[in-house]
Amino acid sequence: MIGYLNGKLISYKDGTVILETGGVGFEVACSSAVYDALIKNGGGEVFIYTAVREDAISLYGFISPDEKDIFLQLISVSGVGPKMGITILSQTDTESLKFAIATSDIKALSAVKGLGKKTAERIIVELREKIGEVGVPSAKPKLSTDDFERENEDAIAALMSLGFSKTESVNAVKKAIEQGATTVQSVISAALKIIK
Repeated sequence: MIGYLNGKLISYKDGTVILETGGVGFEVACSSAVYDALIKNGGGEVFIYTAVREDAISLYGFISPDEKDIFLQLISVSGVGPKMGITILSQTDTESLKFAIATSDIKALSAVKGLGKKTAERIIVELREKIGEVGVPSAKPKLSTDDFERENEDAIAALMSLGFSKTESVNAVKKAIEQGATTVQSVISAALKIIK
């Protein structure tokens, strides 16, 4: 099995590259992170997953061992094949994906093109504990830098960690403050009543 390649970029198109190493050109379907890096650098290293079927052998490439590991976890879920796994990783970074799974954010996962709500739910159910064992990313969800969100980042992040979308969280926090909540805890409590 091929697990790693380091070579020169020969050609690229639609998320797939041909990488030359040792005089052989390997066709690799890549996550967006490694695809962009290979194009920018004219080649480089790729961590490989080799998928073997009766009618084909396919190579899938990743920017890091961590990205490859999360891909392997994704394709262990019933209904998620290698192509869908690559699609998910190409539309979200690994930290955001881990956070969405660990916090049961179905909306965030369902936003991936081609990934239905039922499959998103299955991914969360089957991987939440595994992701939790590895550790939820310590970084809070990325929030925009406008003044309101910066001032109320803790309350918004707390609501998002409970599975609410960023929009729902921001709107609920705004309403809670309008109703007179002042401390972070009171804002969260009031926002939960509003959001539910």
